[in-house]
Amino acid sequence: MERTVSLTFKFRQYGVSFLLVHLAVGCSPSQPSSEDAPVTNAAAATGNVAAPAGAPVEDARLVVVFGDSLYAGYQLEREEGFAPALERNLAARGIAARVVNAGVSGDTSAGGRGRLAFVLDGLPRKPDLVVVGLGGNDMLRGLDPAQTRANLEAILTDLKARGIPAMLTGMLAAPNMGSDYAARFNAIYPDLARAFDVPLYPFFLDGVIGDRALMLADGIHPNAQGVTAVTGRVAPLVVQALGD
Repeated sequence: MERTVSLTFKFRQYGVSFLLVHLAVGCSPSQPSSEDAPVTNAAAATGNVAAPAGAPVEDARLVVVFGDSLYAGYQLEREEGFAPALERNLAARGIAARVVNAGVSGDTSAGGRGRLAFVLDGLPRKPDLVVVGLGGNDMLRGLDPAQTRANLEAILTDLKARGIPAMLTGMLAAPNMGSDYAARFNAIYPDLARAFDVPLYPFFLDGVIGDRALMLADGIHPNAQGVTAVTGRVAPLVVQALGD
């Protein structure tokens, strides 16, 4: 009960934050930050991410994190984002891995679906794992959850056809979107995880949302400490998905 109350309170804050961000996005011109430059799909396609120190590139696992600003490292230094944090976490667990940052700020599930082949075809080899985290911007824009589901399903279908293992990190609808929308949106990730038999981390921001010490001023993107906290929770599932 205590955890339920805590999560409910945090999700209320989450809803307010999303509403404010939504309004800000709607009223402001698009201004890509310099931090986003290294994580364009062109950079991701080249696999231009260093392997852990001392690990030959050919011996390292190749992991692609394919998502939006939560993956891209929004307003963070290059080494503070999810991809480099995950690479460090895996190295600390004894797993040599190159983690390619294929996160693009502002990307929707449709945008991800459209660039997936370009990213995969530009890699030096077939990835050992693609971690998919899209849908938050769909929800922000109030897009039909059926479209989000179809796009994520297409991404997972393409990965399966290519013989590339996948895992999902989920998102939850903000309370201000309404209960009907939330019921349709929130079901997408567990449904697809079951259908494609892939690991699921249910809510990417679990454990950090609502904690000001772990979030940027916008209240929705984690800061460097928040990314480290999120990565510590996600990494064990990545290790499992890699078969280690």
